[in-house]
Amino acid sequence: MLSYIIRRLLISIPVLFAVTVVFYLLADLMPGDAVTAMMTSEAPISRAALASMRDRMGLDQPWPLRYVRWLQGLLKGNLGYSYITFESVTKAIRTRLPATLELMGVSMLISIIIGSILGIVSALKQYSALDFTLTVCGFIGLSVPVFFLGLILIYVFALRLKVLPVSGMSIPGIPFSLADNLRHLALPMFSLSVLRIASFMRYTRSSLLDVLHNEYLTVARSKGLSERRVIMKHALRNAMIPIITVIGLNIPVLFAGAVIIESVFQWPGIGLLYITAVNQRDDPMIMGLAVMSAVVVFLSNLLTDIMYAFVDPRIRYQ
Repeated sequence: MLSYIIRRLLISIPVLFAVTVVFYLLADLMPGDAVTAMMTSEAPISRAALASMRDRMGLDQPWPLRYVRWLQGLLKGNLGYSYITFESVTKAIRTRLPATLELMGVSMLISIIIGSILGIVSALKQYSALDFTLTVCGFIGLSVPVFFLGLILIYVFALRLKVLPVSGMSIPGIPFSLADNLRHLALPMFSLSVLRIASFMRYTRSSLLDVLHNEYLTVARSKGLSERRVIMKHALRNAMIPIITVIGLNIPVLFAGAVIIESVFQWPGIGLLYITAVNQRDDPMIMGLAVMSAVVVFLSNLLTDIMYAFVDPRIRYQ
């Protein structure tokens, strides 16, 4: 297992390098730059001042040269400094990361628990009215766009019923409290969870149905094992590998969804920081977030492979 992990880490180095090159090129191809993004009609800037600002930032140099300079800083553990706020990119990400991890973590946990339970119930009650109802609800959950669901929740619970706040992590000006934080978390968390719950439910149902009628379950029942033990210990464990794959694939997808939801609910996390960086053409911030996203994808895939070995003893990595 250790040698497998080391090989995966070594393979990830050229992949991460290619990702940074592509992202830097795409960032350079965006119209304008950080200097033009700072311009407003109320405060026009002369051409000489613009040229001076680009020279100080190094924006007048070709992108390969700027990329090499950025890469040298990355190899030293320095992601650079924001063109707009002059804040360290590492510090900005570290400050915003807990909010995104809270939103993503709670959403993923609730999605896995509820989605798996509903999927198991639906499989065990195949072709029943409950199964058809859950299947229809699953299709609806997969069909509704995340941002649209967020806007509906804002209208219903924040504007009409006025029972939940519409934005932020807490009420400004008052001491932090867990209850207040959970009230602010409820709407964005539910918006992210609906799609994941529907996805986990469908995959759990399908995977469990594939193993429910296998011969080894018939043998287990003939030995006098209770139906609950047959399902939980034998059937569900063998159905877990496709579910683990879906969970691993949904971690980076959930991060992408958080970008939209954080923008809708003004949740002060990585997603909102990324949107701001793109609007302001803040290349160092964009690149720092791109590197972090690539690392998240790699780690989620590696964790998925490791979980395979724990769930299925037949799998061995050399």
